[in-house]
Amino acid sequence: MPPTASTPARPKLNDGGLLLCRVAGVPVLLSTSWWIGAALIVLLYTPLVGRILPGAGVWESAVLAAVFTVLLAASVLLHELGHCIVALRMGMPVRRVRLFLLGGLSEISRTPPKPAQEGLIAAAGPAVSLVLAGATGLAWYAMTPGGAVWLLVAQTCVANLAVGVFNLLPGLPLDGGRMLRALLWRITGRRVAGTTAGVVGAGVVAVALMVYALIGLFSGADDQWLRLGVCVLMAWFVVAGASAEHQAEQRRGWPSGLELSDLVRPVLQLPAESPVGDALLAAAGRGVVLVRADGIAVGLLDQTAAERLATHAPHEPAERAAEPVDPDTILLDSEPPDEVLERVQTVLAWQFLVIDEEGRPSGVLRREDLRSALRSHRS
Repeated sequence: MPPTASTPARPKLNDGGLLLCRVAGVPVLLSTSWWIGAALIVLLYTPLVGRILPGAGVWESAVLAAVFTVLLAASVLLHELGHCIVALRMGMPVRRVRLFLLGGLSEISRTPPKPAQEGLIAAAGPAVSLVLAGATGLAWYAMTPGGAVWLLVAQTCVANLAVGVFNLLPGLPLDGGRMLRALLWRITGRRVAGTTAGVVGAGVVAVALMVYALIGLFSGADDQWLRLGVCVLMAWFVVAGASAEHQAEQRRGWPSGLELSDLVRPVLQLPAESPVGDALLAAAGRGVVLVRADGIAVGLLDQTAAERLATHAPHEPAERAAEPVDPDTILLDSEPPDEVLERVQTVLAWQFLVIDEEGRPSGVLRREDLRSALRSHRS
């Protein structure tokens, strides 16, 4: 579905920043670090405006720098929404979009299961930026050189072109790095091979950024300090992001010798109206599916919540201590282990219902059991 802005809620502080609006149901947040980045851009860009427009005073230059910062944020937002819309069309939920110090981030709740999906989602952002660069470039070409509007259009064109091209560089966590990973994943069948190549590419990108900054510094370029600040921040961002991707890939692999069947607890079905105290006694370490009289499963018994409820109201229905079962918390017992691990790491649930090929419950996988087994095997 196309991106449509819903009615914005009253601005408030969220765990990821200030809630600006929702687009296609996805919250858009402005991180507190964005204000730091905006202040730096205004501070470093204001002298450059004065050199491009000699007649502009300090305050006029500062205002133009601030307007450019807002236009840049809007361009980055559209870039991120490109990722979001493609992900939503592929059936992958998007948790939120954040604008922060170094750009933007689309938080997709699940890692794309196929290389083609990762490649298409990654390519969507730079495609939006390059389209914006083309549109503003045509306007820039049609305008008479000189003046504040001409400068803003020109700089917005250059900024979108820079964002699009920079994100196409083959290093993680940039979009180009993700596209490189998708390509190698498709060729080799191993996602880790693509991640390794993307991490190496990130190192090359970081070195190139620092070289570019130093060239501007030693050659006395007009934008030398702006270039230095941006390049240092972006090099740090690329290195830190690549390191995080590498660590995540290390955690993503399923250890050899570990079988899913060894971790799945036996399952017991109980009426949802059963007293919570009785349900805990009957569970005896098993996973409990709570079923209503009409045969519909209302959820899995949350042992912690059930124990808390039983301490003061042991006769309350066990349904009150149920963890809902939805498509994201249902696993097939024939599912590849790597996909099971990916699901458990990305879905916010403490336990997962395992079913057989005929749709019958065959066990319950608890997050804590999987974590303990992974720690044991990796140590």
